[in-house]
Amino acid sequence: MVNLGSSLSLATKTNPNDSFSITIAPLSLAEAYKLADDSANGAVVVMSGTVRNQTEGKAVEYLEYQAYQPMAIAVFSSIAAEIRQQWQDVNRIVIYHRVGKLKIGEISVIVAVGCPHRSEAFAACKYAIDTLKHNAPIWKKEFFIEDDGTSSSTWVSIGACEQDDNNNC
Repeated sequence: MVNLGSSLSLATKTNPNDSFSITIAPLSLAEAYKLADDSANGAVVVMSGTVRNQTEGKAVEYLEYQAYQPMAIAVFSSIAAEIRQQWQDVNRIVIYHRVGKLKIGEISVIVAVGCPHRSEAFAACKYAIDTLKHNAPIWKKEFFIEDDGTSSSTWVSIGACEQDDNNNC
């Protein structure tokens, strides 16, 4: 996977230990973990978002993601900079998002945070995914199977999703 963060002119300074990507290729949990790992870490927290088979009770066939890549990478870099301001011990951050057509069960997003302490790693990882979902210019088109067997679809900005009491959307 290509680290696109270093090839862009960003408003925030990118840490050389971080890795950001928007890709059509399948995402790898093992790769994200390896990039977030460091001998100074006491914890690596990895969050992966997968395509589920239903949304609000409607059967999902598949999803299609699109992103404004340069801005999304800039948002990822900004999220990493904000994390480092709040949790100074964080030493590695990985944020990957997939675009294109994704089947049920495929990984659409991975966030991995390496840190000496688990509580900071968990908090930073949660902050990263929550902020990404609200700020990154990424859209998904949900393809549904209707009760009568026909198909329908709708575009949704991931930042526009409504969160329930458990921060799910």
